[in-house]
Amino acid sequence: MDEKGPWTRAEPCRSSEGPCRRDSSSQTCCRLQAGYWPRLTKVNLFTLLSLWLELFPQEEAEENGENQKCRLGLVVVRNSKVVGLHCSGSELHAGQVAIIQHGASLSDCDLYFSRRPCATCLKMIINAGVSQISFWPGDPEVSMLSCSSTQQPHSLAVDIKEEAALDAVATEKLKSNSRAHIRVLLQPLPPGLVHYVESTSKECDFMERLKKDDPALDTDKLFNRDRTRHMEDFSRHFLIQSSQQHRELLRLMGLENFCVEPFFSNLRNNMRETVEVLAAVAAGVPQCHHSFYREPASVPGAPRDDGVSQEVARHCIVQARLLAYRTEDPKVGVGAVIWAKSQEAGYSGTGSLYLVGCGYNAYPAGSEYAEYPQMDTKQENRQTRKYRFIIHAEQNALTFRTCDIKPHEATMLFVTKCPCDECIPLIRGARITHIYTTDQDRDKDKGDISYLQFGSLKNINKFIWQKTPSSLSQLTNGLIGKHNREQEQSHTRKKLRTSSEDLPVVS
Repeated sequence: MDEKGPWTRAEPCRSSEGPCRRDSSSQTCCRLQAGYWPRLTKVNLFTLLSLWLELFPQEEAEENGENQKCRLGLVVVRNSKVVGLHCSGSELHAGQVAIIQHGASLSDCDLYFSRRPCATCLKMIINAGVSQISFWPGDPEVSMLSCSSTQQPHSLAVDIKEEAALDAVATEKLKSNSRAHIRVLLQPLPPGLVHYVESTSKECDFMERLKKDDPALDTDKLFNRDRTRHMEDFSRHFLIQSSQQHRELLRLMGLENFCVEPFFSNLRNNMRETVEVLAAVAAGVPQCHHSFYREPASVPGAPRDDGVSQEVARHCIVQARLLAYRTEDPKVGVGAVIWAKSQEAGYSGTGSLYLVGCGYNAYPAGSEYAEYPQMDTKQENRQTRKYRFIIHAEQNALTFRTCDIKPHEATMLFVTKCPCDECIPLIRGARITHIYTTDQDRDKDKGDISYLQFGSLKNINKFIWQKTPSSLSQLTNGLIGKHNREQEQSHTRKKLRTSSEDLPVVS
């Protein structure tokens, strides 16, 4: 098992014709070229998505007051494509949700967990025939850190400690007898990626809309404040602050090889940089001042469904923003994720929502790096422009969808950029019922690409990222959520104050 083998960074693509060939993780090579931008590897992306899913907004309070089981995010991947996004709920663990939704089709899939799954989930996942199980090297699902919590009653702490110890023994037994690779697969981030994500997040369409609506607002200060706040929250959630405590936890999990230097320092550095990227991406969609509100003009004839709460909408848009950092477009990264809402309430962490598909803008599958034109509209020669070759995020999400779209269910597209005229007919034809996006490019005609049809798109609920209305009576989205309801009330009273080194792998 790979929890005891060498842990190495991803190698660049190679073939008999030289370096930088295809990367099966996506559509072209992921290797960083001189003069180009850094991008997430597939392992980076799946890891970040699993961490973010662990924070999926919960409509119902957790029933397990003992805090023995930690919430967990899970990304299911088949042939390098995301086919499932899951998280723990009040009744089901993320691994159990995956078994229910995918069953035997989990065979040969790769699973990325935000924590090591408990033995109960692990035995079912192994039994399904998965190919690889990867997990974040923090506190596992059956919490080992809570064993020493001084806030727990003594008898309860003893029970938790015993359960965690038994689960660790069972996990090691399952791991040693499994054909699946069970490992920590945490790659160092590409050089310069953290800075790149921070700088581009400050200038994304959501931040640009803030600048446009309120020129006096110091958006850099707002972004830095939110990024710092997210970093503090995510560090408490995903990082173990004490080095000694982290080493002890790794030993309890059978990851002794990570406890020696320089591997231990590299591990902690890579974990922190990964969380920094997540904090920067999340800060690009501020939680105040603007929200998603339905356009009244798009309501007539549309299915009678108010979509999702503001908290869920923002969470899904951040998912799309993470996907955008896998882009192969030299200028604009776009991400899209499609969720459908079942008519029956679910017991998973995503409630009645289930994944339909996700994608980002990229060149056709199987193409080689720089095989197609890379230039934008600034290039005078139209033959060297990218627009006739690039596959849009919405197109990839629909092409590689995990299931058929059901006409009687609400199907929601979350996309980081206003859909263009090339995608509008596909969105309408696919029977998408809701779009959550920003409309920075609405009504613009850039020659090779235009956004003229979005404004006249009918029979689809359009929820646009816009300035918070000054009165609750002006709201057109009935599901604003408790957090946003408080923001709306406070907004009328006051204005926002913006005052690499290789590592080991244990098997």
